[in-house]
Amino acid sequence: MVALPDNHYNESSGHYFDWFKKYSGNHKLKITQIRNATQIIEYAGKRFLVDPMFSDKDAWPGFEGTVRSEIRNPMVALPLDIRSLLDVDAIIVTHTHPDHWDQAAADSVPKHQLIYVQNENDKALLQHQGFTNLQVLTEGCYFGDIELIKTTCQHGSDAAYGNPQLAELLGDACGIVFRHPSEKTLYLVGDSLWVKTVEENMRNYMPDVLIMNTGWAHVLGYGAIIFGKEDIVRAHVVLPDAQIVATHMEAVNHCLVTRQDVLEYAQINQIQDYVSAPADGESLVF
Repeated sequence: MVALPDNHYNESSGHYFDWFKKYSGNHKLKITQIRNATQIIEYAGKRFLVDPMFSDKDAWPGFEGTVRSEIRNPMVALPLDIRSLLDVDAIIVTHTHPDHWDQAAADSVPKHQLIYVQNENDKALLQHQGFTNLQVLTEGCYFGDIELIKTTCQHGSDAAYGNPQLAELLGDACGIVFRHPSEKTLYLVGDSLWVKTVEENMRNYMPDVLIMNTGWAHVLGYGAIIFGKEDIVRAHVVLPDAQIVATHMEAVNHCLVTRQDVLEYAQINQIQDYVSAPADGESLVF
């Protein structure tokens, strides 16, 4: 896997970052796919749990107003037990839709656990659920010496956000850039369509690894609300040396793109060496 140049300019902060990557072999970026958008990210010696959805298979109905709503969620079981998933240093909740933060997670996560949330509204929700150690993500916050940079998403089309009721349901979502002097830069893009801001983030932060939610979830009458398979090619054009990890597939009713779809599309477009779609329980090391 080829790393991008170590030096780049961060326009958002105005600081010049000279990350001399010191790959000593002690720590490697490791991404373990759990289910849907739930992942364990091991980064600079710390473990982060992202977007925990802990419900049993078929625990709740399909999302009303979306395609295939007759299918119950989650569509598949967790590949690991919840106790092992909670052996982490911090949790990141990119937004509080139930396929990213469900009642089972709220019931299982210790109330004192450090949880990063995207905004004050999500903080208030989790406070109401009893959580006491909440940190709102910003464009420049730190967990120890790991920089966590909040990025903007657009969780649906302009037309979808033009419908006030649907706009309220879609709400806000965020992505996160992980940076550390001894690690590759990771950009977890979050629930979004391909919009100018996402491309600008890629060009600005020049990540070595991208996590993209490519399930192509659909709302009736408005179409997709997250990336599909075509977006992996868009990302590759912007970041031709980056590794792309496709996720958020085959676990909730309204996601129409499968892992096989993504991998076949990457093969057709001759970018298969840069694209992964890990199975639930599978880990990737970069």
